[in-house]
Amino acid sequence: MKMIAASARVHPLAVVEDGAVIGENVVVGPFSYVGPKVVLHDDVELLQHAVVTGRTVIGRGCRFFPNSVVGGDPQSLHHDGAETTLTVGEKCTFREGVTVNTGTTEGGGKTVIGNNNLFLANSHVAHDCILGDQIVMSNNVMLAGHVIVEDRVILGGGSAVHQFTRIGRQAFIGGLSAVSYDVIPYGMLNGNPGLLSGLNVVGMARAGIEKATIHEVRRAYKQIFDGEGSIRANAAAIRDDYAGSVPVTQILDFIAAESDRALSSPHRGSKG
Repeated sequence: MKMIAASARVHPLAVVEDGAVIGENVVVGPFSYVGPKVVLHDDVELLQHAVVTGRTVIGRGCRFFPNSVVGGDPQSLHHDGAETTLTVGEKCTFREGVTVNTGTTEGGGKTVIGNNNLFLANSHVAHDCILGDQIVMSNNVMLAGHVIVEDRVILGGGSAVHQFTRIGRQAFIGGLSAVSYDVIPYGMLNGNPGLLSGLNVVGMARAGIEKATIHEVRRAYKQIFDGEGSIRANAAAIRDDYAGSVPVTQILDFIAAESDRALSSPHRGSKG
C-alpha cells in the first residue's frame, strides 16, 4: 500500500509503486519512477524521467533532474543480490544523468550521502561511498566504491577517484584529475596521476579561516611534505607544535588514520 501525503503531487504519468512513502509537498513529475521501498521526505521534487529505486531514503528538499537514477543496485561483481541501502540527507541536488548506487554486503551494506550536496550532470557515486555535507561534484565526476569524501570538498569536472580512497574536508580536486591516493584536508590535487599542488587557500578563506591560521597550515604543509622523514613521521613529529590549530590537527589526524590507500603527495613517489 502506498503512503502518499495529501499535499503531495504525483503526475498521472508517473509510477509510484505500492509500499513507497511520499511526504508532504513532494512533487513526482511525469514519467518518473518511485520504487516500492523508497521513502521521500517532505518537499522532495522529481522532475520528468527521474528514477528513485532500491531501499532508499531521501531527505527533505532534495531535487532530481531528468534521467537521474538513484538507488540502483551496486555495480560490483561481488554483489550477492542482498538488499542494501542508500540514505541521502537534506537539500541535495542531482542533475541530469546522475547515478548513485546502494551498498554491497561486503562493504557494510550502505551508501550514505549528507546534506546540501550538488551533483552535476552525469556524475556517479558508487556502492558503499560515504559523503559528508556541502560537496560539489562537477560534471562527469566518478567515485568508485568505498570512497570517503568529507565536508565541503569540490571535485572538478571529469575527475575520477579510485576505490577505497579518502578525500579530506575542503580539499579541491582539479578537473580531469586521477585521484589514486588519499588527499589531505584542505589539499589541492591536480593531474594524472594526481599530485598535491598546495593548499585550497581560496576555499579556506571563503570558509572564514583567518589569514594567520592559513599561514600556519602552509607552514605545517611544508614540514610534512618537504621534511627528511616519511610523511607520517614528519606529521607525528610536529603534532605538539600545532596543538592549538584546528585545521592542522585535522590534517595530522587524517594522516595518522588507518587507510587502504597511500597518501597523495607533491612528489611522484610518496614517502608514506
